[in-house]
Amino acid sequence: MDNIALVTGAAGFLGHEVARTLHARGYGLALVDAERSRERLDHLASSLGGAFAITGDISSPALWAEAIPRLERELGGAPDVAALIAGGWRGGKPLHEEESDDVWRAMMDSNLETVHRSLRALLPPMVARKRGSIVVIGSRAAVDPASSAGAAAYAASKAGTVALAQAVAAEVLPHGVRVNVLMPSTLDTPANRASMPGADPTRWVSLPSAAGVVAFLLGDEARDISGAAVPIYGRA
Repeated sequence: MDNIALVTGAAGFLGHEVARTLHARGYGLALVDAERSRERLDHLASSLGGAFAITGDISSPALWAEAIPRLERELGGAPDVAALIAGGWRGGKPLHEEESDDVWRAMMDSNLETVHRSLRALLPPMVARKRGSIVVIGSRAAVDPASSAGAAAYAASKAGTVALAQAVAAEVLPHGVRVNVLMPSTLDTPANRASMPGADPTRWVSLPSAAGVVAFLLGDEARDISGAAVPIYGRA
């Protein structure tokens, strides 16, 4: 199958929207998320014409060691493009008040290590074929960390993610592979509406808007864009 797209965090709100957008553009889909999201992921895969669903720990080398050969067998090849959306957010306390490293480790694992492991698995086949495109989800917190006071671990994990993606982009560009970063502010999701009932969600970034930018960056229309950190802030 030509034009295979892989989406991590596909069971989440943004991942779900990105998967639907890419499906509408004719991509064959591989959807990846945590085991706890299996039911939602399987439902999404079924609704998109039997997309290939994989569950497990995205930060684990073992998942990718099994997933890439399975994709090549089931879909006829490794992914041509990928949207690395898996991640999470935890606030916690100001760093000087933290009593354990639980929040720090959770944010580094869910935001930075998932991207690291995904890139390690996805880039070698792309470099070998001399084509491919990856979009990583960063955050405005990476460039405005003061806005994440009380969530320093999250800001640090996203800043590391952006730095990793941009360094890797320079490494693989000579091989015909592009890597870009999307930098959203607050996304308009049911979870964010529930947690911030007094906010005005019309000022936030809509999921179709964010998914459309991801699809653009993955596609041939953006063939001359790599290493970019693209702000998508809405009016937040």
